[in-house]
Amino acid sequence: MFDPVGSLDMLAIVGPTASGKTRLAVALAEGLGGEIISADSRQVFRGMDIGSGKDLHEYGRIPYHLIDILEAGEEFSVFDFQRRFQKAFAEITAGKAFPILCGGSGMYLDAALRGYQMVEVPRNDSLRTELALKTDFELVNELCRLKPGQHNSTDLLNRARTVRAIEIAHGEALNSSPCEPLPCLQSFVIGIHWEREELRLRITNRLLERLDSGMIEEVERLHAGGIAWEQLDYYGLEYRYIGAYLSGIMNKNDMFQRLRSAIIDFAKRQGNWFRRMERHGIAINWIAGSGDQLAQAREIYHKKVGR
Repeated sequence: MFDPVGSLDMLAIVGPTASGKTRLAVALAEGLGGEIISADSRQVFRGMDIGSGKDLHEYGRIPYHLIDILEAGEEFSVFDFQRRFQKAFAEITAGKAFPILCGGSGMYLDAALRGYQMVEVPRNDSLRTELALKTDFELVNELCRLKPGQHNSTDLLNRARTVRAIEIAHGEALNSSPCEPLPCLQSFVIGIHWEREELRLRITNRLLERLDSGMIEEVERLHAGGIAWEQLDYYGLEYRYIGAYLSGIMNKNDMFQRLRSAIIDFAKRQGNWFRRMERHGIAINWIAGSGDQLAQAREIYHKKVGR
């Protein structure tokens, strides 16, 4: 067990998919009297359990936040996350517990750790009608024109995300009012690093386990509950590829191989995002995933923070 210092507001555990973030965050929370805030773009949705990797059994008695807060099929933006993150952070600290941010969604982590100044942009139906006439290629070009420094490549891989990103860019351009200043949090960030081949093996094994645990049946239930196959694209790789298999676009073996490759590519993009965060001033204290993660986290915490 170890204690947070008075000047530290929050601990953050980051890393690529399948790196063991939740397990480490829970172990640290047990020693810190902590509560976990999820920084995951899909775990907010009820019914998306296996595909989003909620692993709720790992939490035990540790309270968690921003999981199962919306119905599957709803939209959830970085702005929504930031607003709910601030509320969860305030509730945890008011209860004299210690906030631990945990996740792999780069923009969500960045928004919380660097305090993005964001504008709330409502749905613009007239703009969406106009954008519906454009091809995917034209949408990507439009987003790159509006945001030449576009860094969130995820928005370029899915039509619904691209449309929403364009909608936000238009809304930000029209809003001239100053954003409400956000509190500056003193955070200590621990990152879990795995060697490439080790991570590829973990991703493969976890995918096999999740398929055996009912991930295909989960996607079937979501579709039967009213989520169209096309809409499943919005909710990530597992739902996109399994939806394509269930709708007859590809066979099961192709689904597995393509999904596995896509998750591995996603892990690479996560690594690129973490490096970008470091370039923008967030100090990530890396530990080896293959070692004793908890012991390493304790040691680096004591060494860097001094307690």
